[in-house]
Amino acid sequence: MTLHPRLPGIAKTDLAVGRTIHSPFRSMTRERMRWYVDAQETAVKSDGKPHFGGPTIHDDDEYALKQGLPGIIADGMVSTNWLLALMTDIFGPQFAQKGRLRTKYIAPVYEDMQLRSCALITTLETQPDGLLCKMDIWCETPEGQKVTIGEAHTLITE
Repeated sequence: MTLHPRLPGIAKTDLAVGRTIHSPFRSMTRERMRWYVDAQETAVKSDGKPHFGGPTIHDDDEYALKQGLPGIIADGMVSTNWLLALMTDIFGPQFAQKGRLRTKYIAPVYEDMQLRSCALITTLETQPDGLLCKMDIWCETPEGQKVTIGEAHTLITE
């Protein structure tokens, strides 16, 4: 059974082992791809001024072509951020305090690809201080190709 996230979160009664929750599809735009690349170089310098690094497969089509790619690819952190957003939609902002997320990038994400974030609940365990929810997570294309995979878990105390 599939469940679309709704704000502010999902009731405990909607959680069940085997349930899949997913976000709507969204497009990986060139602008989104640049946000992370531009921020990364600026963060490294840490002087309050924007900085732009040299060519990479994430920001320079010519360089990406020379590396054998058909064009620039999104940094994997973009799909990780989308998975984190899904976890926050499901469990609220407390996921940042009580949750864990681990991802692995298994296929490149190109400009204009459509992706959605998904979570499959694999375990619900009653703990002394709450309900532990474990999930397999991934980002996929409309054809079902997974590009990012991982796992997440959180303790639900409310």
